[in-house]
Amino acid sequence: MITILTSHLGGSYKVDGKRLPGPIADKNGLLEKLKNIWPQDARVLMICADSEDYEKNDAVLYCYKEALPMSGLKVSSIGMCDARTETLAENISKTDVIILTGGHVPTQNAFFRKIGLREKLKEYKGIVIAWSAGSMNCADTVYAGPELPGEALDPDFKRWIPGLGLTEVNIFPHFEILRDDILDGLRLIEDITYADSMGHEILALNDGSYIVIEDGKTELFGEAYSILDGETELICRDGEKCIISEITTD
Repeated sequence: MITILTSHLGGSYKVDGKRLPGPIADKNGLLEKLKNIWPQDARVLMICADSEDYEKNDAVLYCYKEALPMSGLKVSSIGMCDARTETLAENISKTDVIILTGGHVPTQNAFFRKIGLREKLKEYKGIVIAWSAGSMNCADTVYAGPELPGEALDPDFKRWIPGLGLTEVNIFPHFEILRDDILDGLRLIEDITYADSMGHEILALNDGSYIVIEDGKTELFGEAYSILDGETELICRDGEKCIISEITTD
């Protein structure tokens, strides 16, 4: 399996609230990487974040039907797994590429558990691509930081939940956009994320940055920061890459 975890994958943009197809993001060589590993006439399965948000799921599927070919990534079939089409998850071994979409992390996590995705991916041999919430849910233990009003103040909101087990990395996406946000009267980074980072490293990715996991190596491309024990440290810049972890065998 090859896993690519992004903050932002591209593929669509909004005009007056309507989602339209657009090219896949190419910052830090992402599209070129995808072209190098993309199977000929790939069979693609997208898995949603909110299984009952049919309007969004249909719009995302519509965009990617055009976005992938327009970006030079040819497909023979593409479908969206949501509450209407859960049976598509039963045959993921027959797909070449799985794309995990963005959205609300706990909502997506619950759907992944419902369809048994973690178990199904254990023997999967294809490519997994994820953005935003999808990338976050790929961790073994997911950091589901508060994002909706009320979550930061809710003592019952679970910030650490079981994930897909594809990586040990906890991702915080859209860092350049969210770093100054306020949620429930609290600073998202200084008051919330810093507290959650005590003893837990969180990797903050800007849009345009991504992680590739292949053959035991986890490699980071583009600007990213380590948030650990209440401190932020720049660990990679745009145009650069660095190895996060590597498993070697004798």
